[in-house]
Amino acid sequence: MAGALAVLRSLLFYVLYYGGTFVLVVIALPVSLVNNRWAFPIIGLWARLHRICVTLFLGIRVEVRGDLPKSGVLVAMKHESFFDALELPGLFKRPVVFAKAELLRIPVWGWLGGVHGLIPVERSAGAKALRSMLSAAKAQLGTGRVFVIFPEGTRVPHGKAPQLQAGFAALYKVLGLPVVPIAVDSGRLYHRRWKQPGTITLAVGEPIPPGLPREEVERRVHVAINALNT
Repeated sequence: MAGALAVLRSLLFYVLYYGGTFVLVVIALPVSLVNNRWAFPIIGLWARLHRICVTLFLGIRVEVRGDLPKSGVLVAMKHESFFDALELPGLFKRPVVFAKAELLRIPVWGWLGGVHGLIPVERSAGAKALRSMLSAAKAQLGTGRVFVIFPEGTRVPHGKAPQLQAGFAALYKVLGLPVVPIAVDSGRLYHRRWKQPGTITLAVGEPIPPGLPREEVERRVHVAINALNT
């Protein structure tokens, strides 16, 4: 049973963060209809709102070990909770994120996600969906933006280390970019209804060069993104 303070902290977080999100979405919609580039600062503000609410109300400190890449890489990131996805616009400048297609079907929010550059991943739709994802990714290659994928395909409980999904290797081959693995241990504190105070760590691994055999790159990424599993 969660303590009364954790419950109170979490309730304040839910009300203020998701209430603020609603307000920002309402603002971003008409702004995007005039010029979708004007919505980018609002998305950045949304990420800052999340970090402020996480810090002030949940008592969670975020520690980044290593240097986050700024451009021209494929980030392979551990995914233990919604925290990992919600932080992305604050960690990287306009990242190209591979997200489950269901998120882009959310009214208004999904459309704004598409404007920002989310690429839908249909996890059960087979080869056709994979080709569509790869084609959308290739169209972004010349922009210099950071690509971000959760190579395990879904949220994973802290301490678990499933094998990577096939889409990661296909993307690695098509993009021809270095891979920067990032381990995250957010599941210990954030992946629950009543969230707990403490420190969430993001550990940035050494870049992995392009052109490696599939088995080699998958092995190295798998080890690196699970570095905080203890």
